[in-house]
Amino acid sequence: MPAAAESPVVSPRRLLWNDMERRPRAPFRLLATPVVFVLVSLVVALSLSAALGALAESSRLVALVVSLVSVGASGLAALVVARYVDRRTVTDLGLRFDREWAVDLAFGLALGTGLMTAVFVVGVAADWIAVSSVPLGVDRLLGVGSLLAFFVVVGIAEELLLRGVVLTDVAEGLRWRFGPDAAVAGGLAVSSAVFGVAHYTNPNAGFASTTSITLAGVMLGLGYALTGDLAIPTGIHISWNFVQGGVFGFAVSGLDFGTSLVETTEQGPNLVTGGAFGPEAGLLGVGAILLGAVCIAAYVRARRGELGFEPSVTVPDLRWKE
Repeated sequence: MPAAAESPVVSPRRLLWNDMERRPRAPFRLLATPVVFVLVSLVVALSLSAALGALAESSRLVALVVSLVSVGASGLAALVVARYVDRRTVTDLGLRFDREWAVDLAFGLALGTGLMTAVFVVGVAADWIAVSSVPLGVDRLLGVGSLLAFFVVVGIAEELLLRGVVLTDVAEGLRWRFGPDAAVAGGLAVSSAVFGVAHYTNPNAGFASTTSITLAGVMLGLGYALTGDLAIPTGIHISWNFVQGGVFGFAVSGLDFGTSLVETTEQGPNLVTGGAFGPEAGLLGVGAILLGAVCIAAYVRARRGELGFEPSVTVPDLRWKE
């Protein structure tokens, strides 16, 4: 008798679950990310309301703690998703605490600092940016130190979430249909678009700022896509934000934190300076982003002797294989 034809109907379980990898398929892993984020945020909010009573006398301290923990919730959500939904190891997230990782982190920190300093120097030289004062004092230094702590948390949390989870999950989901390079490029495009759109709700945001933040997502994602590690993008993210807002007093993605080592005023055209959104929405910021991407590519080429997307981004290192 002829063999029975295989049923064309795919079971719901096969649509949802990857038996070979013993975890949900990529689209459903991505859908789990915002769900886990909301749940973690709710837990954090409830914990904060119960724990901050003793700090009620210091509104600044309360605001700092709330900001740090709230932003950190996105990083915690990324870790929960990666470990219990994606079932990936911490190393596979791009976190490797060894000498090579530390060197790449130092490069990222230096590059972010250099790029934003270049924006300041060019802006002042062209008379698009004016230095209004260089205030000193203990309160000012404490405020700047608080900003540094905040931006460290922001840099780590957003890189874990956008590059460590979103970019990787998209790339892993595309690897079966496309080659590894195309899969990584797809993950880079999607994660950068999400990064840009996520900042659209920031104050003074618009089409120009969303486009430039998307380009910044490409720059940051490039550091991960070329190395498989979060060291370079995390370093750039931290120092870019901190030097922008905490050193030169620019608005950071539309947010004016009101404390910096140098106070500046934008007096050039908004097309160049970015206006109230900050340099990221202007040609100065876009130029720095493009220069940053070139510097990342040159650094990776010099350090590793070759340049190309890291194939390991599309191949998960799963916990159950340990």
